[in-house]
Amino acid sequence: MSIPRTLLLWCPDWPVIAAEIVEGVRADGPVAVLHANRVVACSEAARAEGVRRGLRRREAQGRCPSLVVVEHDPGRDARAFEPVVAAVEEVAVGVEVVRPGACALAARGPSRYFGGEERAAERIVEQVAQACAVEAQVGVADGVFAAGLAARAGRIVAAGRTREFLASMTVEALERPALTDLLRRLGVKTLGDFAALPASDVLSRFGFDGALAHRLAAGLDHRPLAVRQPPPDLDVTDTYEEPLERVDVAAFAGRALAERLHERLAAYGMACTRLGIEAVTADGQELHRVWRHDGLLTAAAIAERVRWQLDGWLTGACRGGPARPTAGLVRLRLVPDGVLVHLGLQPGLWGDAGAEKERAHRALSRIQGLLGPEAVVTAVVGGGRSADDQVRFVPWGDEREPARPAAPQPGPHPVVIARGEPGPAVVAEAEPGRPTDRLRPAKPDKRPPWPGRIPGPAPALVLPQPAPAVVLDATGTPVGVSARLELTGHPAVLVLGEEAAEITGWAGPWPVDERWWAEGEGRRRARFQLAVADGRAFLLSLASGHWAVEAIYD
Repeated sequence: MSIPRTLLLWCPDWPVIAAEIVEGVRADGPVAVLHANRVVACSEAARAEGVRRGLRRREAQGRCPSLVVVEHDPGRDARAFEPVVAAVEEVAVGVEVVRPGACALAARGPSRYFGGEERAAERIVEQVAQACAVEAQVGVADGVFAAGLAARAGRIVAAGRTREFLASMTVEALERPALTDLLRRLGVKTLGDFAALPASDVLSRFGFDGALAHRLAAGLDHRPLAVRQPPPDLDVTDTYEEPLERVDVAAFAGRALAERLHERLAAYGMACTRLGIEAVTADGQELHRVWRHDGLLTAAAIAERVRWQLDGWLTGACRGGPARPTAGLVRLRLVPDGVLVHLGLQPGLWGDAGAEKERAHRALSRIQGLLGPEAVVTAVVGGGRSADDQVRFVPWGDEREPARPAAPQPGPHPVVIARGEPGPAVVAEAEPGRPTDRLRPAKPDKRPPWPGRIPGPAPALVLPQPAPAVVLDATGTPVGVSARLELTGHPAVLVLGEEAAEITGWAGPWPVDERWWAEGEGRRRARFQLAVADGRAFLLSLASGHWAVEAIYD
C-alpha cells in the first residue's frame, strides 16, 4: 500500500509563541520554556546566546542572564493553536492536530485545488500569517513523520523519494532519547542505517516501540491521518414564498424555526448564550440583530426573542427608531453564538436542574411574553462611588455584564433592592457573574478598584429614594461638615422621622464631587457610615446641609 502524500504545517518555537499570545511575553527577546527544570523550547534570541533544549535552568540563565523563564503549559499551547487550525480549515479540509504547533492534512486535495503542492503550501502559510499573524513553515512528503522533518527544513520531498530524504537524518529525529542513546552505542547513527536493519531483528531487540520507530525511519507511517471534524453548522434558515408582513404570521414561522434550532443544538449537547436573528425582505433589505442571554435558551425562550424582534421590525413603532421594512420578510435565519456545552451553564437561584428551575424559568419567561422583556429584571453589580449607582437592572435572560466593570467589593453584595412604587419585578441573584464562573477556579481580579467608592462591606438594602434624616451632637445641635471636611460636632443622635436612636459608632466623611463639569448634573456630598444602639447600621449622605439615608446594613 502506498503512503499518502502529507502536508504538515509547523510553527517554530510554538511554546514561546503561545506564551506571547496568551501571557504577553515578548517572543523577540531571550525566552525559554521550562518543564521539570529543563528547557523544552526557546526563542531565536535565546539560541543566539547559547541556550539549547535540555539545559537546566541554572545553566541556561548562566549563558543568558537576561533570559525570561516561562513554565511549560500544554493547555496554553493548545488553546493558542486553535485559531491557527481554524485558519488552515478555511482553505483546506481534513486537518489533524499532531501536537500544539503542528497540524497535518492530506496533500492531494489542496494541491489539486491550488494547482500544485508548492502553491498549496504557499497559500496555507499566507492564510495563517494573515489570519493569526503567526510565522509557519510547510513540508510535504510521504507520511506524517517525513512531512514533519520536511517542514522543519521548509522542503517539498518528491513522491517516492521520502526514504532517500530520511536516510541522511540522525537518529535523534525519532525523538526517543532512550532508543537513540542505545542506537548510538551500537554504531547506528542515521535513519538510513536503522532502516537497513531487518524488521524481525529490530522487534526482538528493541520491542514494539523500536519496531514503530523502524517503520518511521523507513518512510512508513504506523497509522493513517485521523482528520479533525470541523465544527458543526448549527444555524437554521427558512425561505417563504409569500412574504411575511403580519406579526402573528411571522411569529408562527419564527417559532417553528426556533424549535429546529433548539433540536439541532440539543443533538450536539450544546446551548447558546447569544442568538443572532437575520431577515431578508422581498426587496433585498437585510436586517440583523443579536440577543444576549445568561442561561439556558430553551425553544420557548428562542421563540420569544424571535417574536419580540419580528414585532419590532414589522411594527416599526419605536420613536426615533428605524422605520418598518418596505416589504415583507422572505427569509429568516437564526444563528447561535456563544455556544457552549450544556453542562457548563452556571447553576441558577433555583438549582442546577430539575422541575423547580424549569418551572421558575417558564414562569418568568411567561411574564416577559405577556408584558415585555422589561417586565422582569435582575440586579447586576458594577462600578460606582455609592450604593445607589453600583447596581443596574437588566431584563431576565439577558447577559448580566456590568455597565462599568470594576474590581469586586469585598464582603456581601447588595442583592435586594427595595421598591416602594409599582415597577418591574426584581429577581435577586446571590452571585452575579458569567455563565461558567462557578465551574472554574477563581482567578485574581487585576482591575483597579472604583475610585472614591465606599469601603466594604456593601449594604444589604438600597433605598430607591433616600430617606430624610437628622444627625445631632450631644447638645442637640445639627452636625455639619466644613469646607475642609471637618465635622462641626460629634455625631450622637440619629433622627429618622419621629424616631431617635443613639449613635454608637460612625466612620467618614467620604467626599465625592461628581460631574462638576456638566451643568445641572453635578452632585457634591459627603457620606458616612453610622451604627446605632439597637444594632442597625446606615449609610448616610450630607448634601447642601441636608442628611439622608441611602442604604441599610445587615
